[in-house]
Amino acid sequence: MYKQASWNEPVIFNMGRSGRVGHILPKVEDEIKRAIGDLKTAIPENMQRATQPNLPELSEAEVTRHFIRLSEMNYGVDSGFYPLGSCTMKYNPKINENLASLPAINMIHPYQDESTVQGILEILYKLERWLAEITGTYEVCLQPAAGAHGEFLGTLLMRAYHKFKGENEKRTEVIVPDSAHGTNPASATMAGFNVVVVPSDDDGCVSLGALKAAVSERTAGLMLTNPNTLGIFEKNIDEIARIVHEAGGLLYYDGANLNPILCKTRPGDMGFDIVHINIHKTFSTPHGGGGPGAGPVGVSKELARFLPVPRIVFDGKHYHFDYDRPDSIVKIRSFYGNVAVLLRAYAYILSLGFEGLKEVAEISVLNANYLVKKLKEIRGLTLPYNSEKPRKHECVFSAKTLKNETGVSALNIAKRLLDHGIHAPTIYFPMIVDEALMIEPTETVEKEELDHFAEVMQKICEEAYTNPEIVLKAPHNTAVPRLDEVKASHPRTMTLSWRMHQKRKGKDL
Repeated sequence: MYKQASWNEPVIFNMGRSGRVGHILPKVEDEIKRAIGDLKTAIPENMQRATQPNLPELSEAEVTRHFIRLSEMNYGVDSGFYPLGSCTMKYNPKINENLASLPAINMIHPYQDESTVQGILEILYKLERWLAEITGTYEVCLQPAAGAHGEFLGTLLMRAYHKFKGENEKRTEVIVPDSAHGTNPASATMAGFNVVVVPSDDDGCVSLGALKAAVSERTAGLMLTNPNTLGIFEKNIDEIARIVHEAGGLLYYDGANLNPILCKTRPGDMGFDIVHINIHKTFSTPHGGGGPGAGPVGVSKELARFLPVPRIVFDGKHYHFDYDRPDSIVKIRSFYGNVAVLLRAYAYILSLGFEGLKEVAEISVLNANYLVKKLKEIRGLTLPYNSEKPRKHECVFSAKTLKNETGVSALNIAKRLLDHGIHAPTIYFPMIVDEALMIEPTETVEKEELDHFAEVMQKICEEAYTNPEIVLKAPHNTAVPRLDEVKASHPRTMTLSWRMHQKRKGKDL
């Protein structure tokens, strides 16, 4: 049984003593005085501090031990299996991290003259072309800072396209399936569209009848991922594209599930006009923690004119930024994307090549279907939507039977998995599956780990029938005991910084 480290570790502001230092800096006061005169007169009065900032004073050893102890109480993709369905938490190769930390990369400043950054511009230009080839699109923009940001750009491109055609006033609706990622309707709403939801059929795919009834002259587009969030490939994708396009709408691809079709098929070949790519999901860049991220967007030739500026162009000798795009929606963020994250994706694609990326898709599908076979044998779990149909990169099981028979829910299973050193899968999504357990092993998990996960799931479900209390009160072996889910996520109780903590205690910093 797994036992997580549990240190009684205070926050760093409650550590140390006055006068302790963990560094030695050269004295520069005399040099500053010679250069700019008296410090108090050199700094404007309204910018001078009345008191010294309340910073902790610690030795190097104290700082090192503090953060090592915190890391031992944490869990990440380097710690073990992370079957977080839809989020695609795959291992991040360390060579990519090393390349992104090279001084030649991390010391570049976005305001440098183009002539001094030809190397990184070449890398970004090539990455755009590679991503366009992989997705079957004409041109790619690297600016978006995350997948959802890419979605937002995609819906803005829909608006720009329909405005260009003089139909912006009537094209007010974006269609999403009931299995869609929650960011899809959110992005469409942020772009000013009304959202129309279409149901899934008995096979877990978009209902063609419902789609035909939903499209109209008001349709701006359809947002869809393929394979979908159930891990099922939309077999009617050609017909779906025809229905949307004949209604005058655009087809938007949510790239969350690109992993299982790499170098097998391409969204652009399926009829998608706009494609966003989750770099962290498909190309192994870090995921989680609020960023930085990247969500490039590829488009068809007809939509390329609307992409944000600047565009990177190559004149045969030099790379430079092109702002001369009169139909562009202008910018959606500062500079040109999170370059260090994009560089990791570049290194990943370069190291694997076409055959390697194809193998990524094959193994991710193999791993998912291996787990499907294992988990289908467990009492209390069921696989909704045509259980005999192969899944792609992920599978969504239901614990509804288990809950009805034992009182143990998907949430309880997720908590109990932590006692075995396994991160919980995504739960309660998609919402069309009761007591959903959404599991994605990715290609970076070996067979032994998959077997172990299946054995643990078997044991937990057996406990639910024989000793449910141990599951209902889990976790037991983690650094932090079971949380109050509602209280932990409520904005009035969340304390995201030391400043917030002090203010809530009535202390002024």
